[in-house]
Amino acid sequence: MIDVLVVDDDFMVAKVNSTFVERVDGFRVVGTAGTGERALAAVGALSPALVLLDLYLPDLFGLDVLARMRARGHDCDVIVISAARELDTVRRAARRGVSDYLLKPFDFDDLRLRLERYAAQREDHGRAVISGQADVDRLLGGPSHPAVLPKGLSVETSELVGRALREAEGSLSASECAAVVGLSRVSARRYLEHLYAAGLVQVSLKYGGTGRPERRYRHRG
Repeated sequence: MIDVLVVDDDFMVAKVNSTFVERVDGFRVVGTAGTGERALAAVGALSPALVLLDLYLPDLFGLDVLARMRARGHDCDVIVISAARELDTVRRAARRGVSDYLLKPFDFDDLRLRLERYAAQREDHGRAVISGQADVDRLLGGPSHPAVLPKGLSVETSELVGRALREAEGSLSASECAAVVGLSRVSARRYLEHLYAAGLVQVSLKYGGTGRPERRYRHRG
């Protein structure tokens, strides 16, 4: 199991995020914290493998919390979950070695895909020997290395989904992509969301009369 600390100043948001984490196989929440100082204390007491870190905390900026964690010798991984969209903030987070950066608001699938990708990267990090360039690419996984696939997804099918998007005239819904590739809608959406998380796909929302808006996917570039 991968132990997770959830840090957010909003109690209800922390509760929702914790519920999301518990729904992903292989992850469990060992604690929550609502301030930077409490987060630092919890990291020291609980030794989580992963911290889901909000940036707008009442006492400390999240990236300053990360800096203090490292200064105290804590090497747990960090996924930033924040509404902060400033380019400089994202760059600072990347320079400080965060594993991922998820913008609020998000839904369960957005977080699940990132946790599954993190778990795949973590498994690769446990290898004692690098056998080739592909292993290096996985270890340096991120938006430019979509080969790090969540559990249950295959490289071959991911390439088929990507090709369907590249050849489409306009955008595709998960159902339309599923029909082209020959997958179930649920499977197609998992691949599409993975490509979106990897920065290879753009997502737009199509609003209808009732219900949730339809997510539509377009190849980036």
